[in-house]
Amino acid sequence: MAFTLPDLPYSHDALEADGMSRETLEFHHDKHHNAYVTKLNELVAGSEWDGKPLEDIVKGTYQKGAVAQNGIFNNASQHWNHAQFWEMMGPNPGAMPPELESAIKDSFGSVEDFKKKFTETGVGQFGSGWVWLVRTPEGGLEITKTENGVNPLCFGQTALLGCDVWEHSYYIDFRNARPKYLENFLDKLVNWDNVAARL
Repeated sequence: MAFTLPDLPYSHDALEADGMSRETLEFHHDKHHNAYVTKLNELVAGSEWDGKPLEDIVKGTYQKGAVAQNGIFNNASQHWNHAQFWEMMGPNPGAMPPELESAIKDSFGSVEDFKKKFTETGVGQFGSGWVWLVRTPEGGLEITKTENGVNPLCFGQTALLGCDVWEHSYYIDFRNARPKYLENFLDKLVNWDNVAARL
């Protein structure tokens, strides 16, 4: 069964007042994400991964060596990453649920310290990639960064929050100011209820 581009869980202009423009979502979701889905379907057809669940493809191709998988890993992982990313944002995101706030304070000292470290980690990702808040297999919370399309699935971690730091995700709205993009993401765009549900 072919993979499909998921609909955004909000309209293309729903995040404009909070710093993510309709134009960004039209390019990022409708073009970039759709291209990953289209290419993934093309590459898995007739392969050993044909008909497998997306998470199995991501983990399996990463373990076998992403380069050897003829682009299947890159397109599968980026499809998965973006599907999570759209759900992790929302208009009028509201306050952080108490259980999530408590877990973040236990791990990072304060919400402010968490946001600072998340932003610094995202800024520190050289070139394209992602910054994540993950739950480790041992149950702790960590902030990590990954290059290109690599994601927490590859390391047995649970993605609680992820932010795309490829330039196409922020250049229309923030030009080359990745720190401002990340700060805005944390302060105005994160759907904290979604993050808490992943906890």
